Amino acid sequence: MAMTTRIQDPAVDETAALSVAACLFHGFSDASRLAIVRHLALGEHRVVDLTEHLGLAQSTVSKHLACLRDCGLVESRPQGRASLFRLTHPDASLELLTAAERLLGLTGDAVALCPVYGQEAQR
Repeated sequence: MAMTTRIQDPAVDETAALSVAACLFHGFSDASRLAIVRHLALGEHRVVDLTEHLGLAQSTVSKHLACLRDCGLVESRPQGRASLFRLTHPDASLELLTAAERLLGLTGDAVALCPVYGQEAQR
């Protein structure tokens, strides 16, 4: 054998990439987190602002912001005794939300009626 090159199995890389992509979508899989992301698309907000605008409990907003921060989707900066939260990659996040809305428009009620992930399955 003159030269042996180890060829990497593309299925392994694809599997790993899809697993990471699934983690990303899991970050967006909660309606409250989506509402927070959509609101942060308008600009920086404090937890108290998000609580008031979205009608969610402070603990709920804080829990979801921690999840989004752990996923690298939001970041914060101190402002006095509070923190201001913002999207880490606002343009990409908006593009993803826009694409999701377009796809939902194309599929109609199919997603909501899905027996595994639809609205009835969540109850």
